[in-house]
Amino acid sequence: MTDEEYGALRASAALWAGTSVLITNEQGKVLVQKVGYRPFRLLPGGAVDKGETAAQAASRELKEELDATATIRRGLAVDWVSADAVQAPEEMCFPGEILHVFDGGVWNEDQIAAIRLPADEIQAVEFVEPADLPALMSPGDARRALSALRARIDGAGVVLLEDGVPLSPSVLDRVGVLRTGRARHHFPFHPRPVPDGLTVRQSWAWAFAPDGRVLVLLEPDTGAACLPGGTPEPEGDGDPEATLVRETREEAAAELTGAVYLGYLSDPDEPCARVRYAAALERIGAPPVDPATGRTYIRVLATPEQAVELFDWGPAAADQLMAVHRARALLRIPRAAHRPITELVGPRTW
Repeated sequence: MTDEEYGALRASAALWAGTSVLITNEQGKVLVQKVGYRPFRLLPGGAVDKGETAAQAASRELKEELDATATIRRGLAVDWVSADAVQAPEEMCFPGEILHVFDGGVWNEDQIAAIRLPADEIQAVEFVEPADLPALMSPGDARRALSALRARIDGAGVVLLEDGVPLSPSVLDRVGVLRTGRARHHFPFHPRPVPDGLTVRQSWAWAFAPDGRVLVLLEPDTGAACLPGGTPEPEGDGDPEATLVRETREEAAAELTGAVYLGYLSDPDEPCARVRYAAALERIGAPPVDPATGRTYIRVLATPEQAVELFDWGPAAADQLMAVHRARALLRIPRAAHRPITELVGPRTW
């Protein structure tokens, strides 16, 4: 083939190039835009112009749409968007698109307050729960945004998608983490003993593996996350430490040792305490069926920081996380480096 023939052949298979930016607030909610030209919400972003890189286009779009100056350095996902997946008008001749999703980071209140919208195009912005994205966005955009958010939490690098679906799904993708609402506990954390007369309603454990990661349980049918533990029962004499040992064994076939009390959460709507402990994982057996729910949880190891992103605990999450790391140091367990979340599929002894 001549250069002219080869160029014409490649041009006939050309695709559009687009870019978008995933931004969350400090509570883990995702920034979406309401625009006048579509019925669905969008992430900030747009087309890659001639002569631009995808990252340069992302920075330009943030400036144009939010009046925010940012240097984009980290990618989250690259999506092959097929022509069949987008119900574009026939006259648009949409050929398909390669769409890059970049990490816009976690914005604090000052950054959010500084947002200035253009006079046209962007009508409003809002931060929404990840589980609400499918109801607000087009199906492909929602799949892409959730896949990118899971990739950011997982930390395994840029994920390759086809119409929003990962080619190599992580355990978070397989279980569908964040497709249902995160457990919302906006309760104050108190790093002290439970006051006399206050009923302990719940006892959960931050169960540490030797590498500094903790055990998290994922419900197979909803993707919802929880820490091991449960409700004190009469046969346990109401002992919250005995509760977490028993419940961790029943839910995850895991044995704990060296429990360290962290504190309790107080519920303003109910006079009760929800206590938290840290402990070391000693061993774990084959995945059991939880007698209380009849489900077999997906057991994963995550850093404490990754675990917190799977919940909606509000500002007090930072206080609890500080107590978790103090207890980790007492247990002589190292701080975990950020790494992909991994599934525990079989027995293991530490």
